[in-house]
Formats: sequence, structure tokens, C-alpha cells
Amino acid sequence: MKQSTMGIWVAGALLAMSTAALADTVVKIGFSSPLSGPQAHYGKDNENAAKMAIDDLNAKPITIAGQKVKFELVSEDDQADPRIGTQVAQRLVDAGVKAVIGHYNSGVSIPASRIYADAGVPQLSVSTNPAYTQSGYKTTFRLVGSDSQIGGALGRYAIQQLKAQRIAVIDDRTAYGQGIADEFIKAVQGMGKKPVRREFTSDKATDFTAILTSLKAVAPDVIFYGGADAQAAPMAKQMKRLGINAHLMGGDMLNTPTFIQLAGPDAAGHFAAVAGSELSARPAGKDFEARYKARFKQEIISLGPQFYDGVMLVADAMKRANSTEPGKFLPMIANTTYKGVTADFSFDGSGNLKKAPVTISAVENNDWKVKSTVY
Repeated sequence: MKQSTMGIWVAGALLAMSTAALADTVVKIGFSSPLSGPQAHYGKDNENAAKMAIDDLNAKPITIAGQKVKFELVSEDDQADPRIGTQVAQRLVDAGVKAVIGHYNSGVSIPASRIYADAGVPQLSVSTNPAYTQSGYKTTFRLVGSDSQIGGALGRYAIQQLKAQRIAVIDDRTAYGQGIADEFIKAVQGMGKKPVRREFTSDKATDFTAILTSLKAVAPDVIFYGGADAQAAPMAKQMKRLGINAHLMGGDMLNTPTFIQLAGPDAAGHFAAVAGSELSARPAGKDFEARYKARFKQEIISLGPQFYDGVMLVADAMKRANSTEPGKFLPMIANTTYKGVTADFSFDGSGNLKKAPVTISAVENNDWKVKSTVY
């Protein structure tokens, strides 16, 4: 090789090495929620917030192990279906994601958690069924309180604040619906009361006339529903039509603008609880809410802010570990003390959020009004 040719080759190699050194390291973060079907409004809310987090991180690039990092969100639609959820989980692992923020539904998160655990990929979820963190996986973290906390808070509120004497319970037979209904009943029984009736329905049902007509005979003053807003709204309307003067209560899947839109005037006076503090009460909450509304031209639906926090928490763990490899930053998640938009995050040995706040609200003047926040 001639000297001039050798010089060109060396210069080219050095330029390539220099360019490689300057190139961003792309870090894929997995996301999954129902993005189609009757629960798509929850999923799009979650995805919007996760995208906000990715954009916020990329707007002020961070350097890890000497390399600038560019984050990329890999979104999947699990359709709130456990079978599809496990397929999605495998696709995310195969895509090389470093962490997963999701899934939304407990019935999807629980079977998917094994796939992430086998791959050593951290999973941060808003799923509330206690079973989600009871498998002993070191990769599993819950970004909100569990059904024990949410259902328990609602049960105590029904007895102590609403002075309920005759409580009926309905659930949609999903892992979420059954789980939160069970915990609500435990809390009610712990206060010395016993539900007068428990009924079951489907997460696809919209006609509850038969169940409600049966319940009317026992004159409930509270009806607890474990399920989503798409079923709770027609239930509220049918309660009104049948002359059932009871408060409808439910968890975070009921506490949405969609419930009010679908139920109309019949939404008034009903209660729901969400995992987390009122956003306006958090130092960064007001700013997040304003930015979300300005960008997406809509209200926050439900737990999107927790998905934002999940992405940011993972990035913070990577910075502290100075690594984007799950094996290196996973211990940093387990030992985090991250101050997020929705909570101060730290986890117990099972991956449950410590000191998880629960906010109880009621529909007044066509809006959700906070009544109580408990820990």
C-alpha cells in the first residue's frame, strides 16, 4: 500500500472512530397499553404521557458512560387482552428494550411479568392487583398503590364518611375488577359491615337492568363497581332510571372524564378513587398538567402521569448507574428515592410503592372534585 493511500485510510478510520464516538446511543424503552378497543382512551392517555417523558429527556440529552443518549419509545397495543399481552411482551424483549412501562391492566401485566423477568428487563406498571408483585420477580415494580390500598380506602370512606348501611358489590370478573372489589369488601368487613349482595357481570356488558332490578329490592345506599368507565356510565344511567338512589363507587378506571361524558347528568354524586395525589398538590404536577393539555388538547384521562414518571424514573436509574444495561441499573430502581410528578417513589422488597397516596373524588358540577387524600 502506498504511503499516500495509507494516510487516506488512517485518516478515514480516525474520522469514522470520531464520528462513532460522537453518535448518540439509542436506548429503547418499551410501552404497552390498550391502544384499540373500548379501553383505548386509557391507553392513548398513557402513551401521550410516555411520549412527553421521552421528548423531555431528549430535549436535554443526558450522557451515560461517556455517550450521549437518545431515548426511543417502542409502543405496543395489548388490547387489554392477556393472550395478546404476552405476545407483545415477547416482541418488546426481542426488540431490545431496556425497560418496559406497562401494562395498564392487571390481567395483562401479571402473565407478561414472567417474560420480562426471564429476560431481566425491568417492568414498571400501574396494575393494581396485589398478585402483580407477589411472584418474587426482581424486575417487577408498581408505580401506584395496590387494590388493597385503593379498595380499602373506598371501603372505609363508604362506612365512615357516607355512613353506608346497605352496600352491594358488582365486578366485571377481570383481574382488576375482582381484585379491587375483594379489597373493598375486606375493608367494609373490617369496619363491622357485610355487603348485602355481590353480583358479577362482564367487562363487555352495557345492560345491567336485571342485576340492578334485583339489587333494588335490598335498597342499597352504596353500589361498588369493580370495572371500567364504559360499563360504569350506563350503570349510573340505569340506576337513575330504576329509581335506585345509591352512590356508585369505583376505582381509577371509573375516575375519568369519559365517565362524566357518557353518564351525563346521571354522573353526579358518584365516587371514585385514584392511586396518587392530586396533581395540583405536587410541586411538578401543575406544570405537567398544563403542558399535557397544551400539547394534546385534552384532559388527562387517568394514570398517564404515572407512565411519565415511569419513564423518567428509569432514566434517573440509568444515570445513577452510569449504564443503560438492565443488569446495572435495575438495583438503582429497587433503591430509588425519586421525586416524580405523581409521588415520591421508593419501593419495598416486592416492588410495591411505599407510602402510596390514594385520592377520593366525587362528581360535582360536571367535574371530579377531590374529597380526601389518604396514605
